[in-house]
Amino acid sequence: MPLPHRRTARSVEHRRSAVAEAERLIAWADELRRVHARLREALELAYDGDSDLDTEKDLLLYCWGFCVALDGHHRAEDAMLFPAIVATRPDLAKVIATLSADHTMIEHLIGGLRTAMEAGLSAEEKRRHLDGIGAVMETHFRFEEKKLIEVLEASALLSLGDDPTPVLGAIAAP
Repeated sequence: MPLPHRRTARSVEHRRSAVAEAERLIAWADELRRVHARLREALELAYDGDSDLDTEKDLLLYCWGFCVALDGHHRAEDAMLFPAIVATRPDLAKVIATLSADHTMIEHLIGGLRTAMEAGLSAEEKRRHLDGIGAVMETHFRFEEKKLIEVLEASALLSLGDDPTPVLGAIAAP
């Protein structure tokens, strides 16, 4: 029988594995925060593009880039992150449903911005669309971080691999 103070190779390996898993989960939470920060920056670039760029095509590029990044992030969450959370934490099903509903609302708002841009509406009209997207996006991000960061940090629920891109969208760091 091993002495209580002696560690076996198996216990040391188990401890290392547990520490690595905890670090990976915290990394997922940190990556979600980074993705949200990048999307906030992309929204700012879309706003700045309205006044700092010379052509309507430049504004279109920044706004489309923001829209694609935000939409890709939400589609990735809906496809991979949210089902993984609900599978392990069914008590969060209502939270996930609320977040998914936000995704649908934001998608609708992005569609309105695209329509405004394609119709050649004024910069002021485009800013109103960006304001709406930004307000819903910020509320959504705060709620998501409040409800999911702790879950991501404390739970061994995610078997999502090491690449955040399929889970959080192309804006995630590979």
